[in-house]
Amino acid sequence: MTINDPIADMLTRVRNANSAGKATVSMPSSKKLVEIARIMTEEGYVQGYEIIENSPRDILEITMKYGEKKAKTIRGIKRISKPGLRIYAGKDELPRVLGGLGTAIVSTSKGVMADRDARKAGVGGEVIAYIW
Repeated sequence: MTINDPIADMLTRVRNANSAGKATVSMPSSKKLVEIARIMTEEGYVQGYEIIENSPRDILEITMKYGEKKAKTIRGIKRISKPGLRIYAGKDELPRVLGGLGTAIVSTSKGVMADRDARKAGVGGEVIAYIW
């Protein structure tokens, strides 16, 4: 099976694991997926991530985070820029997800970062996904 869009695959796996109440979710790893997992951890949506070295390809394992009584910390994830239609935003047009309550993940020339960090750095880029 070939994956055309590994970012959409990652977001779908996290969304499904969150809905099912799973403790961890694993997927094939890449540098960009690790950066997205890092942002999700920094913003408090997941508990953490680990890269498991494996041949032929490393595995990225994300530990999900839940509140009291299995309350979900992720309400929704949406892929914005797709392989068939790339969405870019300048430094002045960076989106605010739910009026600033959510996070937009942006791929900039200075690396993958959250929308707040991109605004602070004064850079725009490709809007990868929204998380709220």
